[in-house]
Amino acid sequence: MRWQGGRESDNVDDQRGRGPGAPIMLGGAGTLIVVVLAMIFGADPQALLQQINQGQPPAPAPGPPAPAGAEDELKHFVRVILADTEDVWQDLFRRDGERYRDPKLVLFSGQVASACGFASSAVGPFYCPEDERVYLDLSFYRDLKVRFHAPGDAAQAYVIAHEIGHHVQKLLGISDKMQAARGRVGREEFNQLSVRLELQADYFAGVWAHHAQELWQIFEPGEIDEALRCAAAIGDDRLQMQAQGYVVPDSFTHGTSEQRVRWFSRGLKSGDMRQGDTFNATEL
Repeated sequence: MRWQGGRESDNVDDQRGRGPGAPIMLGGAGTLIVVVLAMIFGADPQALLQQINQGQPPAPAPGPPAPAGAEDELKHFVRVILADTEDVWQDLFRRDGERYRDPKLVLFSGQVASACGFASSAVGPFYCPEDERVYLDLSFYRDLKVRFHAPGDAAQAYVIAHEIGHHVQKLLGISDKMQAARGRVGREEFNQLSVRLELQADYFAGVWAHHAQELWQIFEPGEIDEALRCAAAIGDDRLQMQAQGYVVPDSFTHGTSEQRVRWFSRGLKSGDMRQGDTFNATEL
């Protein structure tokens, strides 16, 4: 990707090396990898942590830390991509007569305290609607490459763009509607709503990629395929198959690999945030 030399956002809070003050307690006998990885692109981490299945095998432990120089370069990368999302979404909101409020992105290592509760690096990147912050442990990008076979700058940018998609949902009032529905529907129905929320965030990530390419030509030939492979790698069906050898569609909270790729691709093609209403789509 052509990101070096781009504007870097000031909305990055680097908390690496700082302890949150208390450890995260997951409880139960272990954590199914699909639920752990649900946090990678989750809108409500506190609720997802409460859905951990009992008696399942734990996710693999994080690998050794990356060299300091590599993480420093990644920090610059994150700041540039975040700045790009700010510029794109500020313009799109302005066109609709609305104001885009920039989120903060928190870099952490090990564990972190958010308004949605404590989280460890094992849960991956997440957006907390309570404090309008994205949380990212840079070691996740190593896992993305090694464990999920989705390397590349475009894949890494997609991760950030998806979480910013959840921030867009917060500003549009969609996240609040989801939270209000939590107490009115059963778990299976809420899981279906969660899938629609996640696929819409994928769509918004595609919208960002559309405009970033138009404005700055940041993606070189073939790099969009990296983002598509990343979307496919974290589909519920693929994660469940890797973790337990079978899939349970009623437990899906993020959508299948095919759905995630399709909705990202739709946003990439249209560039229109108003065409991403997954909640009223007859077919996902």
